Amino acid sequence: MVIEELSADTLRGALPELTEILEGCVAEGASIGFLVPMPAGQGEAYWRGLEGALREGTRRILVVRREGRIVATGALALGGLPNARHRAEVSKLLVHPSARRQGLARALLAALEAMARGMGLRLLILDTKPGDAGEPLYRATGWTPCGTIPGYVLDDGGSSVSPTLFFYKPLN
Repeated sequence: MVIEELSADTLRGALPELTEILEGCVAEGASIGFLVPMPAGQGEAYWRGLEGALREGTRRILVVRREGRIVATGALALGGLPNARHRAEVSKLLVHPSARRQGLARALLAALEAMARGMGLRLLILDTKPGDAGEPLYRATGWTPCGTIPGYVLDDGGSSVSPTLFFYKPLN
């Protein structure tokens, strides 16, 4: 397993694998900003849309490669306003459905936390749907739940709403 950072330039070559991971996670019900069924091209468009943020330094993306293939990804979305430059949001922590339960998410989360510390950040936040697979991982790795917002995300193709659970982790 190798964890590496993508640049705006290396993002292009990773698009097929990143798109496959995103689409696979959405198809399995992950609440990560997309509805099922996911329209053709939407996943790739999402990743392509991050190129500018990578160039500007407002987004950092890590990937996990196993046998040369990307099997997991996660990102830091950096606070851009003057009063938010000390924090970031962990986003799109995704593991390909065929690569789950192998410690990849835990390793990737630790790498994102280390990256944030190396950047001098002092606080990370994230959110997840209560009961999703990530919730036990966040609790086990020292993240503190800090509140649930009801009706936060659309589910079931947009016909219902679900809550989200926010977590935070101070970086010492």
